[in-house]
Amino acid sequence: MQKYLYLFRGGDARMATMSPEEVQAHMAEWGVWMQGLAEKGQLIDGLPLRAEGKQVSKGGKVVTDGPFAEGAEIVGGYLMVNATSLDEATELSKGCPILDADDGHIEIREISDM
Repeated sequence: MQKYLYLFRGGDARMATMSPEEVQAHMAEWGVWMQGLAEKGQLIDGLPLRAEGKQVSKGGKVVTDGPFAEGAEIVGGYLMVNATSLDEATELSKGCPILDADDGHIEIREISDM
């Protein structure tokens, strides 16, 4: 098994238009999807990310507020999963509720061992 990282982008505009009940139902869909991954031993970890953050560069000498990406480009959360291949990780991602939003997408990256 290899470890893969899902980076979630988009879906914020859709969430902003939802009623509290719709948000609760949407989050329940996330819970069902993540529980399914956990029951198969494929979920390692994952959480949503807050919008605010910092960026550090120039050897640590420059610290700026960020991220400055456009709304659909901001990473809104992550998930780490176990999968036998990138193809399997891709298939597992297709059940994610973020894909219900027109601008929702998932970047999938294999995590290398160090």
